[in-house]
Amino acid sequence: MFTIISMAIALAVAAFGYFQARSFVQSKLRFVDAVQHFAAPLIAGVSAMLISAAFSWLLPLISMKSSMRFVLGVVAGVSSGARDVRKQIGSGTA
Repeated sequence: MFTIISMAIALAVAAFGYFQARSFVQSKLRFVDAVQHFAAPLIAGVSAMLISAAFSWLLPLISMKSSMRFVLGVVAGVSSGARDVRKQIGSGTA
């Protein structure tokens, strides 16, 4: 039972990280050129890893596997958001 709960938490945290990072890049970082650099998802991932490591150390239900899934979700969200911004700028629509 504990395994199912921890898997559900990990999936929810990864989805939260993905959608929040994608939304932030699309809305707030739309006109920032640095988000189009290849290292932007990596920098966001390292930042998310530092934050999530602190939470996984303090809270017993959040394991390191859950926090790594969160990090992967943030990396994928930043990459996807930057790709969406490139598509919008390339097409000429806002």
